[in-house]
Amino acid sequence: MELTALTSSIIILLASLLLIGVFATKFSSRFGLPALVFFIAAGMILSNFLYFDNAFITQLVGTFALIVILFEGGMQTKFITIRPILPAALSLATVGVLFTTAIIGVSAMLILNVPLADGLLFGAIVGSTDAAAVFSVLGGKNIKERLTSTLEAESGSNDPMAVFLTVTLIEWIQHPEGHNLLRLVFSFVMEMGLGLLFGLLLGWISVKVINRINFDSSGLYPVMAIAFAVLTYGLTSALHGSGLLAVYVMALVLGNSDLTYRQSILQFNKGFGWIMQITMFTLLGLLVFPGELPAIMLHGLALSLILMFIARPVGVFASTLLTKFSFKEKLVLSWAGLRGAVPIVLATYPLISGLPDGRMFFNVVFFVILTSALIQGATITPFAVKLGLVDERSEQSHSLLELVSLGKTKSEINHIHVHAGMVSVGEEIRNLNLPPNVLVTAVIRGEDIVTPTGNTVIQEGDTLYILGPKADRERIKKVFRFREMPLAPATPEPELIPGHPEPGKVDNSPPMPPDPGDTD
Repeated sequence: MELTALTSSIIILLASLLLIGVFATKFSSRFGLPALVFFIAAGMILSNFLYFDNAFITQLVGTFALIVILFEGGMQTKFITIRPILPAALSLATVGVLFTTAIIGVSAMLILNVPLADGLLFGAIVGSTDAAAVFSVLGGKNIKERLTSTLEAESGSNDPMAVFLTVTLIEWIQHPEGHNLLRLVFSFVMEMGLGLLFGLLLGWISVKVINRINFDSSGLYPVMAIAFAVLTYGLTSALHGSGLLAVYVMALVLGNSDLTYRQSILQFNKGFGWIMQITMFTLLGLLVFPGELPAIMLHGLALSLILMFIARPVGVFASTLLTKFSFKEKLVLSWAGLRGAVPIVLATYPLISGLPDGRMFFNVVFFVILTSALIQGATITPFAVKLGLVDERSEQSHSLLELVSLGKTKSEINHIHVHAGMVSVGEEIRNLNLPPNVLVTAVIRGEDIVTPTGNTVIQEGDTLYILGPKADRERIKKVFRFREMPLAPATPEPELIPGHPEPGKVDNSPPMPPDPGDTD
């Protein structure tokens, strides 16, 4: 009887946390704060009633959450949007992290009175940014696409660098005699190389399997996709590669391929990502003992301010020195460096390794994350608006229609967005030269759904839903090809999204800022 009562209490508690997390997103959007602040607060309140100090479980849950977050972020990232800013993003993810680690490392040595190696370890732990925290704040505003794309790519690629530095520094502290610079460089290149290789390979395999297998239920496709992401991390890490980089690259491959049930997979990942964020940040709040915070409050505030006003800006300006970012854009990039998911996971490494300063580091990291979210999170959007780095573009409308998938038949429903320059613009549907068994079932035009007839004229900006045999997919793509314009800039290939589409979504246009709390 007691066991039943305990089980019921735990279930009610978990349900309450999920509901609090959902409602917290509404308040976080309204007040301009990342939702993680509310989750941490919930965890700290629960710590008064539930004792929890298991760093291993926190690390395990946090790692799984990172896989889900990176997978979701990678799938929603388009190559066409990150290609122009990729060098800058990679520089931020490597050079920027190194500068941040070095400055915070020396500061931590002086402020926390620890050896330099320990200080650098703390710098590595807080060296990477958190896309989930950034976009939960920026999602409600039309921040310049150039900046949001850079932050997204940086957040997806700087996690492996921070993990490598953290693990390396812990090994150096424990075994100072067994490391040299050449060996570290070789190890870094090997880890990143294996992460890139396995990400590309398993991404290609995932696309082939998902597109060719036929399940009785469409709900199994998102489960298979996330299983491939977890498998990618596990296999890559087992072979001493960067598992997080592999997951991000694998997700990029999936997100930029013709993928069956793409929207089902994306929506599943979005909801699952929220559950993992709620769980992870709540565990952080549980793992922190409020009674220990006053002793490190001033130290944590000092390091947090140094990170926000010195280390991050120096890292950004140094790593973007040769880019075309303006001074104002660099200021926004500097201020948008929120800390969140990755520092939480990395802060458990010293605890599990048994380092003497592990507990203190965890508490200071907690304070850095909280102050970063409260101070930067509340001011990023007004700061970008003040500097005039907001586009005047409207939000995408919500889905007005949901089409049913065709199960195990040989047909599929595709959707394609009509861009300027396509040969189909201005043509009537009956003149599109579509294959005989292909039918245009709906046209989304602005906020309206147009019932297509033979004389319906295709307009730029339309989204067409097309029913036809899977074997005719390539022939359909040729109908919506771009006109040959040798002197014009490169244009994206038309993209057909088979399976379970979401009307109103534009897959080939630059991505709009995601919903508040979307995960990186």
